Amino acid sequence: MSALLELRGLSKSFGPFTALSGVSLEVQPGQVHAIMGENGAGKSTLIKALSGLHTPSSGEIRFDGRPVRIESPTQATALGIRTVFQELHIAPNLSVAENIMLGSAPTVAGLVDRRRMRSDSREVLARLGVDLDVDARAGRLSRSEQQLIEIARSLMGQARCLILDEPTASLGEAESRRLLDIVRRLTSEGVGVIYVSHRMHEVLEIADIVTVLRDGIHVATYSTPIAADALVEAMIGRPAGQLYAHTAGIAGPPVLEAAGLNGDGVHDVDLVVHAGEVVGIAGLIGSGKSELARTLAGLLPKRSGTIVVDGKPCDARTPAGMLKAGLMYYPSDRRREGLLLRRPLSESVTLGALGAAGLTRLGLIDTRKERRRAQELTARLALRPATVARNALLYSGGNQQKALIARGLLRHARVHVFDEPTVGIDVGAKADVYAQIDRTARDGAGVVVVSSDLTELIGVSDRVYVVAEGRVRGELRGDEITEQAIAERFF
Repeated sequence: MSALLELRGLSKSFGPFTALSGVSLEVQPGQVHAIMGENGAGKSTLIKALSGLHTPSSGEIRFDGRPVRIESPTQATALGIRTVFQELHIAPNLSVAENIMLGSAPTVAGLVDRRRMRSDSREVLARLGVDLDVDARAGRLSRSEQQLIEIARSLMGQARCLILDEPTASLGEAESRRLLDIVRRLTSEGVGVIYVSHRMHEVLEIADIVTVLRDGIHVATYSTPIAADALVEAMIGRPAGQLYAHTAGIAGPPVLEAAGLNGDGVHDVDLVVHAGEVVGIAGLIGSGKSELARTLAGLLPKRSGTIVVDGKPCDARTPAGMLKAGLMYYPSDRRREGLLLRRPLSESVTLGALGAAGLTRLGLIDTRKERRRAQELTARLALRPATVARNALLYSGGNQQKALIARGLLRHARVHVFDEPTVGIDVGAKADVYAQIDRTARDGAGVVVVSSDLTELIGVSDRVYVVAEGRVRGELRGDEITEQAIAERFF
């Protein structure tokens, strides 16, 4: 069978910097070809070259056995190459149908044919096995439903090769499984899929072929099944055993206690976190696990119950109050809630800690001292590139997460609550985050990790609480912490 899409020695340079160097791969009709690698490996450059956003510096792209030049998104679309990027492009005030038909709405006598637009939208959603109200306002839907709109839009016309860029980065287990079912449905119809993801278990489940990139270079291509350890080692260039840096220590006295805690989506929760241990919080999307973290941090109101931090009852009802009490919270949505995207990264590192870190003088910020201190902290976390002068927006997700963690190093918090700490970051950055979580616990703090990634929780936790419908449904420790044991308590 001839390849649907073939890259031969594809390279792309930006001035003296080479983002891709001689990459070759093939995608067959009805095949899922996964692309894996750390941030900076060249995945985004490859996607943009196929989508018409970057013109390759050298090499060849062949489609249906013929050499082609893709110099614009319009040309990519005409070939049948469609891309669903990680950052969604949804018009929130338009309907589902209007979003699906964005840029290609059917017309009659120069006016939009709304009846056909709605029927065509229902038809493409039915092809995906999805039941969405085509008249619903897109901005009121969940992120997973908005992502389905993007996929539906990409399938309008003759879509033959679908590129999915981190499609499940912000989805929970149930939503991710639904998306994988859609991918299987499309490949059964002969659509070739390029699947870019950091989620190892999904790649191993859905992919027929896996290509690993590192530093813009093709490292290896594997046919599945393949051992996860081999993929990790290919991506990071070191043994997979070094990914989870967890050292079981001796737990000290309690540093966080909640009893009868009630709030938005949280019901009668009891939990305890000791100094020197990492406690995981597992649950499906909508289970209340993130609401629990945000209630502990003062971001959601506590209606009743008690919270004790480092042995002292805490009645603070704001994030500032909880921070003062000794609880540091790291949000799951770092871009919207954690960073000053259009300011130098140093300002995101020191945000909320200028006074505590001694970075002010006579009420004014000592910017030179601020930048120097931020540089020292991010260096400890292997920030790349190793400068904090660039706007936070220009850093990868992994490096943005490191900036959040560096902020925690400016305070001597007794409790650190991480909400989805590795969502959307590459495996190398994950290793750095896990190492810092472990180091924080070994330094005597209590650590809470809220995560939808069960493999992650098993790898880093001393104990795991399982949350469902806002209630703690079980507590696991040591060898009891397995995917099956956690999943059994989800319902």
